[in-house]
Amino acid sequence: MTGSVSPIPDGADPDEYDRLRRRVLWTMPSGLYVVGSTDGVDRRNLMTLNWATQLAFEPKLLGISVEAEAYTHDLIEAGEVFSLCIIGREDRAIVRKFTKPVEVDLAASTLNGFAVHARTTGAPVLDLCAAFLDCVVRDRVATGDHTLFVGEVRAIEAGDHRYVKPLAGEEVPILRMEDTRMNYGG
Repeated sequence: MTGSVSPIPDGADPDEYDRLRRRVLWTMPSGLYVVGSTDGVDRRNLMTLNWATQLAFEPKLLGISVEAEAYTHDLIEAGEVFSLCIIGREDRAIVRKFTKPVEVDLAASTLNGFAVHARTTGAPVLDLCAAFLDCVVRDRVATGDHTLFVGEVRAIEAGDHRYVKPLAGEEVPILRMEDTRMNYGG
């Protein structure tokens, strides 16, 4: 195999095969999150993200994959921190607000008009999230047109904290990609 394109089986129509690959990859379960980033100075962003997973127990490591051309990628590279905000299913409309770089109001502590706060690392956290993880970048791996950022979890909050909407254990349904008409990948 040469290059980064998957081989097409002999006799297969390239367009049909590409559609099949996308359909199969889109069937893989995936959460839908908002990732916070900062350069550590005055630039901040929140971005919709669906490629996130726990990578290790000890220390607690979280992996997020961010497109190399994204503004968020630049901020995570500069600030070496990120937050991962977990969104309740009833708040699904929120993720559409963060598909492009946001309007920042530092004085009001808002991004695209949504209240945010900084916790342990300084990365912005969406006040409306059901829970969040605050991470320091420990490693990065180039993966084609994305970078896998490996973050060590420095803080996790959920439930009755003053910044986070109540999360009643397993009772709060968490947003997943299939809860929306959005798709990314394939």
